[in-house]
Amino acid sequence: MQGLEVTFIGALAVANIGLSAWCFRHLPGERWQMLAAVPLRKLDDGRWQGLNLTYYGLFNAIAFTAAAALAFILGASAGVPPVLMTAMLAVLIAVCVPAARIVAFLVEKKRHTLTVGGASFVGILLSPWLVWGAGCLSLCLGGPAVAVWPVLSAFSIAYAFGEGIGRLACISFGCCYGRPVDSLPPSWRGRMRAIAFRYVGATRKIAYASGLEHQPVVPVQAFTNVLYLVAGTAGLILYLAGYAFRAFLLTLVVTQLWRVLSEFMRADYRGGARWFSAYQFMSAICLLYAACLPLVFPTGNLPPPDLEMGLAAIWTPLMLLALQGLFVFAFLFTGRSEVTDSRIVFNVVRDRV
Repeated sequence: MQGLEVTFIGALAVANIGLSAWCFRHLPGERWQMLAAVPLRKLDDGRWQGLNLTYYGLFNAIAFTAAAALAFILGASAGVPPVLMTAMLAVLIAVCVPAARIVAFLVEKKRHTLTVGGASFVGILLSPWLVWGAGCLSLCLGGPAVAVWPVLSAFSIAYAFGEGIGRLACISFGCCYGRPVDSLPPSWRGRMRAIAFRYVGATRKIAYASGLEHQPVVPVQAFTNVLYLVAGTAGLILYLAGYAFRAFLLTLVVTQLWRVLSEFMRADYRGGARWFSAYQFMSAICLLYAACLPLVFPTGNLPPPDLEMGLAAIWTPLMLLALQGLFVFAFLFTGRSEVTDSRIVFNVVRDRV
């Protein structure tokens, strides 16, 4: 592995370790749910009704943008034309973003919630055929052939990083929370209590949905964050070494198997199923689906990707503007709280006039 690849992987690792460590320490505190409040209309008592903009939206926007950028870099490194890679990412985003709300409504019967599990399920089912179709279109238009596995691997690695970072958003909003430590077997309680999250704030989902404010709960979001980032980093190392299929298999198996296992540690509502939730079934289906893909798209020996080419492809004004636009879209889509509001009062500070 060349110096550029080592530097790239090391920079990602350092940035993620620093961000996660800070978030684990601070985000359960009451200060870190609401980022801002925008006044919408004046009420009869002279105050303003406010729209809350959340850190949930900020961290999701970071996750969306980082995942899209990483997928683009890795795809372009494998020789996929930037225009084609952008088009595939645009289709995935256009399908998976509404799927996050639609699947949550179908499973949980709630109109004002999102599910990354449902969105990833749809994305995993769609992406092989999207890549295959894009490759066929490229050949029809006289463009280069597109190998399926490097692009699928790029998507899977980016998903692992994206959802890993996205779990920080869940810590901030107090959703996707773990079981109370007191509900665990006695032999587990001492160890888990030392690293448990204790949420503060009545507007946190863990407080208004389950009444678990101030109680130590299993930090399942932190476990997911660490495991997914480690899996994404390992997959990235394999990918840059030329083992695209192994990178895909590693990241997909780790993320989907953990989703099945981690839901046994969670206390938030996951639908009406008593033992095995719909999201766990989705992940199990994804694992079986992935096991069948090599029968349709045979794996083969491919040259290692050229990371320098991928970084050069993204470092253009058009791509940087597109990523900024994605950040703003993701923040506005996920960061406008529909389950909380605020009352705002404006005053003049007389001693500063």
